[in-house]
Amino acid sequence: MSLIGPHSQPSRNLVRVTHDTIVALAAAGVAGQALVALAVGTGAAAIVGVRGPLRALRRLLWGSELWAAFLVAAIATGGSLFFSEIARFPPCELCWYQRICAYPLSLVTLLAALAGDFRVARYLLPLPVVGAGVSIYHLLVENGVVGESSACVASAPGGCAVEWIDEFGYVTIPTLALTGFLLLAGLLLLAAAGEGPAGV
Repeated sequence: MSLIGPHSQPSRNLVRVTHDTIVALAAAGVAGQALVALAVGTGAAAIVGVRGPLRALRRLLWGSELWAAFLVAAIATGGSLFFSEIARFPPCELCWYQRICAYPLSLVTLLAALAGDFRVARYLLPLPVVGAGVSIYHLLVENGVVGESSACVASAPGGCAVEWIDEFGYVTIPTLALTGFLLLAGLLLLAAAGEGPAGV
């Protein structure tokens, strides 16, 4: 499978840069998955009464939750634009739904972080939650667990089941999207929980 769209004749340098960028984005996704696993473990510990790790996490991120959310949303937005505009991977219908959930977050989290307005986090939470749901459905389509709709098939060459990237044996575009949405949901939850360790 070509890294660049079928109607272009890319230079070797562009192909190499494209591949290197894809690997870098996939590596960032793996790092994000490790953070998600850490956050889930921290949350599970808090549920059973071990609140020390959650307090430590709150102290670590105190006041920076929205900036961290902006960083994740900006990387997700930039990555998706890289895939479609530089690598020339045509976004399918499910990709567009995920973009609808991700793109506003890169702007609104920046504005909220600049204003120090933590209250807005609770109103933003539906976006990553819905986006994560679409990403999970996309992964099911991609892996043949559920069939794709006719709209999916018509939306892009090969439909929603095409794996435009496959790094480290499992990292695909919807895998990266799901990772970003889970990170965003966690950061927005922390921001909505309060402005300091006392809110834990």
